[in-house]
Amino acid sequence: MDGSYRELSNKSLESNILFWGQENCAPNYTFKGNNVRDNYVIHYIQRGKGTFASANHSMVTLQAGDVFILPKGVPCFYQADSKEPWSYFWLGLSGIKIRAMLSDSILSTQNYLRQVQDSKFCQSLQNLFEAAHSPSSLTNDILIEALLYYTFYNLNIEYPTKRRKNSATKDEQLRAAITYLRQNFEDSSLSIIDLCNKMDLSRSYLYTLFKNNLGLSPQQFLINLRMEQAKEYLANTDNTIQEISRIIGYNDEFTFSKAFKKYSGFSPKIYRQSLTK
Repeated sequence: MDGSYRELSNKSLESNILFWGQENCAPNYTFKGNNVRDNYVIHYIQRGKGTFASANHSMVTLQAGDVFILPKGVPCFYQADSKEPWSYFWLGLSGIKIRAMLSDSILSTQNYLRQVQDSKFCQSLQNLFEAAHSPSSLTNDILIEALLYYTFYNLNIEYPTKRRKNSATKDEQLRAAITYLRQNFEDSSLSIIDLCNKMDLSRSYLYTLFKNNLGLSPQQFLINLRMEQAKEYLANTDNTIQEISRIIGYNDEFTFSKAFKKYSGFSPKIYRQSLTK
């Protein structure tokens, strides 16, 4: 087993990183120290898998792309897998604001998150870990504090706790979601997370809402909107394929053409030519 560890000297009463570390664990490795921490320690699993449990929670199997946290003052147990032991990095956090900033995310209730590797939260967490490696200076201390707040911002935006049940009916929620996608599908920066945030709904709830009523995921519904509009442009305008791709929300022609062929069975060029025969 090999790894690295370092304590940081910058201190803030509100929030700061006390230490960071990284470990390539041996099979079945478990932490032998005090399993009740004086601070919050957040782990990101880079490779492999293992098991994790915290007080009053069932044991779960976690793998690369998952996150778990050792809450302050809460007994925890975690162990590397016997065949595919995990590698992870961790950040030790302290300050009077850490608990408050965690409280609005799922991480504060179940103490782990699955498959966060493509999230803004994960990217900002990795950036924070990298910044913690740099020598202490006023500039780097400012960067670390800014990244720390940005990390918690993304955590609460992308993985919020279950909020009060929306008073709108499911039909009203579905109509509102469809309207929003129809009005904004031409925006290349539009994402389903944007829609969830605007409607104050979780991604899993919105997915179920669309699948149960339309048989499609929200993402597929968005793609269908764009593809049907592309058909209209290909049939009724002289716009180039590159122009059409930008108009319907794609940043490049290649990505659009690939999506269109998957949707219709034809490339945009062949589809347009077929209309003239």
